[in-house]
Amino acid sequence: MDPVIIVGAGAVGLALSLSLAAQGVPTVVLDEGDGTEEVRPARTVVLRPDTAALVERLGCATVRDEGVRWAGWRSLRRKQQMRRIEFAGDGGLRGPLHLPQHALARGLRSAIAEQELVRLVTGARLDAIEQDGGGVIAHTREPGATWWRGSHLVGCDGARSTVRKLLGIRFPGRTAVERYAVAALRTELPWHGEALLHRQPPWRGSGEEITARPLPDGVWRIDWLLPPRGELVTPETLVSRVRDTLSGWCDDATPLYELLDTGVHTLHHRLARRWRVDRVFLAGDAAHLLGAVGTQGVDEGLRDVDNLAWKLALAWHQGGSEILLDSYQSERRTAVASRLRAADQSLPVLRGGGGLRTYLPGSARGHDSLLTDGHLGRGPLGAPPAYPHSPLAPEGALEGRIAVGTADGAPVDDVRVTAPDGTTVRLRDRLGHGRLLVVLVAPGTAVWDRRHWQSAGVMPQLAAAVDALPARAELLVTEAYPGAAAHSVLLVRPDGHLVAAFSGVRPEGLHAAADAARGGPAPGRPEASGRAQAPGRAPRALEAAKGDTPERAGVRRDSDRTADVN
Repeated sequence: MDPVIIVGAGAVGLALSLSLAAQGVPTVVLDEGDGTEEVRPARTVVLRPDTAALVERLGCATVRDEGVRWAGWRSLRRKQQMRRIEFAGDGGLRGPLHLPQHALARGLRSAIAEQELVRLVTGARLDAIEQDGGGVIAHTREPGATWWRGSHLVGCDGARSTVRKLLGIRFPGRTAVERYAVAALRTELPWHGEALLHRQPPWRGSGEEITARPLPDGVWRIDWLLPPRGELVTPETLVSRVRDTLSGWCDDATPLYELLDTGVHTLHHRLARRWRVDRVFLAGDAAHLLGAVGTQGVDEGLRDVDNLAWKLALAWHQGGSEILLDSYQSERRTAVASRLRAADQSLPVLRGGGGLRTYLPGSARGHDSLLTDGHLGRGPLGAPPAYPHSPLAPEGALEGRIAVGTADGAPVDDVRVTAPDGTTVRLRDRLGHGRLLVVLVAPGTAVWDRRHWQSAGVMPQLAAAVDALPARAELLVTEAYPGAAAHSVLLVRPDGHLVAAFSGVRPEGLHAAADAARGGPAPGRPEASGRAQAPGRAPRALEAAKGDTPERAGVRRDSDRTADVN
């Protein structure tokens, strides 16, 4: 079967290729560039705990080696501290992870170099897409003009997406919502390892808002909010801002600093009208732009990856229903639209200018809470999304269905679970392999040897019910889950969202919920054909192609008109 074609080799496209490879799906990544990353210390990404965990699961070592997880968050207004939050380690409140964007991309490329199911093609500039009933054909222009054939195509090619333009999809929204002057510098600040938001600093020329976020090796990224009407930022004015800010934070004594990189960052808010056209999808900046009030574009793009990858993998292995494939747009576009709406509604309150301020006058602490939520990934501005109205949600009353501490459609808690091999791991560690998770709440099992409790109580009946599900599933056991009584059974999607919970073993209800979660059976595909190829093993055609010329590998030049990338 043809691979999935991914257009764009930024963080989102690279992560999608690795996520599909982890589920046994081959991909071809068309990279318009030369395969190198521009080193820009001032261009960084903030990953929330869920997306940081996703990237680590994909094998990106730089997240761990070159990122900094904030030790705390501090907000000031004038000279007064408004809030301070300390982040704990494992098991407690975890802070966002901050790293340079080039380090993230480099780590993903290194993981791809070890992955035989991903083929990365540089210098490949897309200029045409065609679709038929069996797949997608993409054309890349000179040099080396080539037709590529895939089962599906995903446009991860950024804000000026060629894929989106070729599909004729509108991209409405707002331009230059906010502008920031940015600097990366090495220095010593009073808040070791803590991120800082300073509103209305008391010194002249500082602007309305400054953010400082730590990076490795004593480096900080500092952002100054610029006035809405284009203030010219020259090197001289930026250096003056740096000195005044450091002096203001360090009791009028400017510390030594090394200026590494500078720039001006302009934020836009846009949302593509459609995210799917038959076999072609949009993800990341090609589908949405956001970033004001602390929201994070790369973070949301990685959530697109987490949502789309398992659905494409299921469609590739078994043939996905239209409900399954449509649910990507339904879930993710709704979630991002809600995030954009929350940011747009907050801006008049935070920046002045009327609007909702008439109805929500707020206080300094209330405004601080809005900004804190955006930066820390909480509330409507940043919390991991829930999909309560998903097309994949089970309909009707299922026997034995109960409510637990997690709402249906929301991300499950990262509790400790016992895996089939007897090891104890985090629930999040079992995600990303394209299978449903069935979690039994069984207090006391930790003190028993696995070979005893596997054959005791409800386990044999539950294991049989899991084996009979219409999609691949893994049975896990946990000592406790918030709001769940003993012998509760949770059904969890491959991306970690709760499908449903049941009191005890309910084979019919579990089967119905699993069938809903996969979007029902794929039309025209026998149920018996649903077992996926083992992740990590390349299809024979792709194995045979390694080391061949493009023509022998199934890639044909313009004169041959079409190509299979196997």
